[in-house]
Amino acid sequence: MQENIPTDSATPNDDRTPRHAAGRRRYAIGAVAAAGLLGLGATGVTLATADRAASETPPSSSVAAEVQARADAAQRADRSDRQPATPTGSPTATPSARATTKAPVRRSTPKPKPKPRPAWVSPMPGAGTTSCFGLRGGVQHAGIDLAEPAGTPIHAAAAGTVTDAGWAFSGYGISVVIDHGNGYLTHYAHQERTVVAVGQRVKAGQLIGYEGATGDANGPHLHFEVHQGTLWNQIDPTPFMRQRGVNLGC
Repeated sequence: MQENIPTDSATPNDDRTPRHAAGRRRYAIGAVAAAGLLGLGATGVTLATADRAASETPPSSSVAAEVQARADAAQRADRSDRQPATPTGSPTATPSARATTKAPVRRSTPKPKPKPRPAWVSPMPGAGTTSCFGLRGGVQHAGIDLAEPAGTPIHAAAAGTVTDAGWAFSGYGISVVIDHGNGYLTHYAHQERTVVAVGQRVKAGQLIGYEGATGDANGPHLHFEVHQGTLWNQIDPTPFMRQRGVNLGC
C-alpha cells in the first residue's frame, strides 16, 4: 500500500501551507502597512509645516522689496535735510535771466512847478527910461517914459478890466486904461495900435498893444501912468512899482 507523502506542489486552497511561510507573509504585509501609515503621517506633517511657514513668512522677494523701499525713504529724508530741493527739470538747469533779473523801475522825474506869475510886471520889459515923474520944462510930467523901437509889445502891468481903449484922451494918442479893482488904475499912452477892447478882462503881462508915437510925442515911446482912487489922480509910478517888485529905472 502506497502512502501519500505531502509535496510542495499544493494548490492555493491547500490548507497545508507551511506555518513559517504564512507567518512571513503576515509580517511583510504588516510592515508594508506600517510603512504606509508612517509615510502618510510624515507627508501630512511636512505639508502642515509648509503651509504654516507660507502663511507666517512673506516671500523672500516681498521682504527684499519692502526693505529696499524703507532704505530709499530713509535716504530721501536724510538728503532733504542736507540739500535744498532740486528744481523740476534738468538737474543742471538754472533760472533764466528774465526770471532772476528784475526790470529796472523807471521813475519819472517830477516836473518843476512853474513859478507863480507875479501880480505886477513891467509894461515893457528891458526898455530904457527916458523921462521920470515930475516937473519937466515947468510942466508936470505925470508918468514915466519907456523907449524901445516902434512896434515893441506893451503888456498889462497887472490884472484888471479895460475901461478905455483907442483915441480916448487929447494929447495921449492911442491909449489904454486898466482898472485893477484895488483903487488903482494904469494908463498906457502913445501906442501905435491896441489889441484890447473896453470891458475886456486882462491878466498881468498880457499883450494890450504896440509902442508908437501917436498924440503929443517926439518919437516912439510908452508913457506909463499910475492913477490912485480916480482917473487923473496920478502918482509917481517909480516907488509904487518898486514896492511890487518892479524897477522902472528912475
